Amino acid sequence: MTCPYLSYRRSAGDQEFETERAYCDVVEEFVSPMRADVCNDRHELNHERDCEFYRDAESE
Repeated sequence: MTCPYLSYRRSAGDQEFETERAYCDVVEEFVSPMRADVCNDRHELNHERDCEFYRDAESE
């Protein structure tokens, strides 16, 4: 399951890119490809277990 707070965007505010990049709605910023791997549960990672942003958002 992909993190519900992850989206892919070409822009946010004054930032624009040629290709879509991973964007975290919790921290309201673009995230690194390594962080997106956690969000997408790749490489035996799990966003519920391995992402502090997700845990903080879910505990609110």
